[in-house]
Amino acid sequence: MTPPLAALASPDSTLAPSAIEALVESAAAGDEFRGARVLCIVPDATRNAPVGSVFKPLYRALAGKAKAVDVLVALGTHQPMDEAGICARLDLTAGERAGEFRAARFFNHEWDNPEQLTTIGEISPDEVRALSGGQFEMAVPVGVNRRLFGYDIALIIGPVLPHEVVGFSGGNKYLFPGVSAPEVLHFFHWLAALVTTTEIIGIKRTPVRRVIDHAASLVRMEKRCFCLVTRRDGLGGLFFGTPESAWDAAADLSSQLHIRRTPRRYHTIVSCAAPIYKELWVGSKAFYKLEPVLADGGELIICSPHITAISQTHGKVLREIGYHCRDYFVQQWDRFKHHPWVVLGHSTHTRGAGTYRDGAESFRAEISLATGIPESECRAVNLGFRDPARLRIEDFLNREDEGILVAQNSGERLYRVAER
Repeated sequence: MTPPLAALASPDSTLAPSAIEALVESAAAGDEFRGARVLCIVPDATRNAPVGSVFKPLYRALAGKAKAVDVLVALGTHQPMDEAGICARLDLTAGERAGEFRAARFFNHEWDNPEQLTTIGEISPDEVRALSGGQFEMAVPVGVNRRLFGYDIALIIGPVLPHEVVGFSGGNKYLFPGVSAPEVLHFFHWLAALVTTTEIIGIKRTPVRRVIDHAASLVRMEKRCFCLVTRRDGLGGLFFGTPESAWDAAADLSSQLHIRRTPRRYHTIVSCAAPIYKELWVGSKAFYKLEPVLADGGELIICSPHITAISQTHGKVLREIGYHCRDYFVQQWDRFKHHPWVVLGHSTHTRGAGTYRDGAESFRAEISLATGIPESECRAVNLGFRDPARLRIEDFLNREDEGILVAQNSGERLYRVAER
């Protein structure tokens, strides 16, 4: 892999704002940006990262040099953001937006609007077989937001973290599924479900990453990327280069900063999802990131009263199919194959490992919700329920020696049992 064009890495401390600005200004000094139309692709509010610490100095460095610097929010299938939300994402005050940043145009990706999408190619059945490790042999159309092709450079700005579908987020993932058409995102989410979360999350090279990078190679335009590696108090790393090279270096640092090794598995885990997760669709990260240290027969409780809905976008389908293990769908494929594969994938990721034999489903462990989602709705979709009004976090604290773990602000850090 070609090394990034510029890199800052500080595993033990937070990067200084002056160092971040210097790297961004150096990156923006390239002749490729002179007179270019630049589209910055950024995450929505479900991704925790100081995007503004990169976007603002970048915009200032390109002002008067680039022909345009606009912003496209890589929503995937998430809900659109309003102007105020995008400004908050970019750390812009109302005065800054009305002043020096007034020329920037803001757009939301529209994954389900055919008029905003264009097909750019196809992954052939032979290519799919090779990329998926033999899991599939089918043609997969590849489409993206057509706005990309009104620009000369697509410039991705986003964090890299352990991820349940692709291994590590970031890089070309901001194109697929960030600004992609539905066909390819449905395909690789179900591919991830077949491989299983525990065989993907926190692993750098995965079948899904291969599919995403291949799809990105069909986007025939200049692509650059700032990959951010976060710490609780700022950035621990910043890498600039192609989406592949910047991601490659950032994933190595993320594996150092974002994986906690525990001495054992736990029979009870209370996982308090970060406030940025308002729906179970994204709040399930509080389960994914801790499933590797949940003991067989144990229970993980997502204790997050601020989560009040399953999914605004996909809730109807999830209420129809419920949450189940992978084999429940695989062994009844004719019944479920017409449902959106991205939803089937989310269902299996959230319910965790299990089996389906002779019409009966059993699970390796249990997941219960202590959220703002009513008990009747939890039970109806095949999830457990704990009353958040009666669940006292303090009753579970400092009991790791007893096999009880509490994870605060969960959803980003991956937990794994330390190798002996």
